[in-house]
Amino acid sequence: MSNQVFSSRLYKLRTVLSAQGLDGIFITNLTSIRYICGFTGSAASCLITQDDSYFISDGRYDVQSGEQVQNMERFIDFGPHISIVAKNNLIQNGLNLAFEGDHTSVSQYRAMTDTFPKVNWKSTSMLMENLQAVKDESELEAIRTAVEITDAIYAEILPMLKPGTTEKEVANQMVLRYRQESDGEAYSPIVAGGSNGALPHAVPSNRPFEKGDFIVIDAAAKYAGYHADMTRTPVVGEATEKHIEIYDIVKGSQQAGCDAAQAGVSCKEMDTITREYITKRGYGEYYNHGTGHGLGLEIHTEPRLSHLSTQSLEVNNVVTIEPGIYLAGWGGVRIEDDVIIKDNGCEILNKTTKELVVLN
Repeated sequence: MSNQVFSSRLYKLRTVLSAQGLDGIFITNLTSIRYICGFTGSAASCLITQDDSYFISDGRYDVQSGEQVQNMERFIDFGPHISIVAKNNLIQNGLNLAFEGDHTSVSQYRAMTDTFPKVNWKSTSMLMENLQAVKDESELEAIRTAVEITDAIYAEILPMLKPGTTEKEVANQMVLRYRQESDGEAYSPIVAGGSNGALPHAVPSNRPFEKGDFIVIDAAAKYAGYHADMTRTPVVGEATEKHIEIYDIVKGSQQAGCDAAQAGVSCKEMDTITREYITKRGYGEYYNHGTGHGLGLEIHTEPRLSHLSTQSLEVNNVVTIEPGIYLAGWGGVRIEDDVIIKDNGCEILNKTTKELVVLN
């Protein structure tokens, strides 16, 4: 990504901080750090004030941070990062400094307050996550690419979905192909045949597929750090009336969600729309998770499409829409797309068909 992209993100962050009466923020969450400066390593902190920006890490990441970190002065040393900040006099007394309360341990907080007792430390929640929820063009392009790879590899593995093949064999092949074509798997694939499909987060097993199985496949690629997320549910052999009934209800619910998705719609309403569609057809009690979630540098980000949410969709949010029905002892169906929120509708990124696929 260009220097301009990170400059824009720093500007937006400083604007948010200023609006909340904050002089800066001490960032310790690695996802937030990657977003704000481009660093992909496993140990770092960033200190952002209204005038300066600093990156702190250790000698293991001297070369890597030199290549990746943009728009920040680097401090590479050993010891606790807050001690490195103090050693280099990077924080003045009396500042109102934010920290990521959701990602800061009690011991980290004590180190901060002990080292800088004359700083007014302000715990924030979801400040960086909400900033990241609205994607810039570089992020949208990365997600589009991740989805394209996801679609292509799903098409590749369809011939494997036949009696005798095991869930693990399919999952392992998908992981191999994701790692060959992208950054790797966005998350551990879910491949669940027959009764295992009633578990929304089933772990692939050595169970072989059988005729009459719905196969829930929830798997995706990651590209340039950005996650795709797709679920499709084909059936092996002949589709019975029950297969068709359950599938059509989930498909209708998912389409209703896609049709409703646009800027200004509340996330709670999005959940209600898909849930009421399924409930009115008699299967509401078997839809036991939220409608969707944001996508980005993590697989589950803001906003959340849930009955508990107080958020509304914004332009350039990227979210999943993924209702499902899960019948214990029989199986499940979930259909999931990734969509970009627009002023008047949404852009559905996944091109894989949502028609019922029967694999003979």
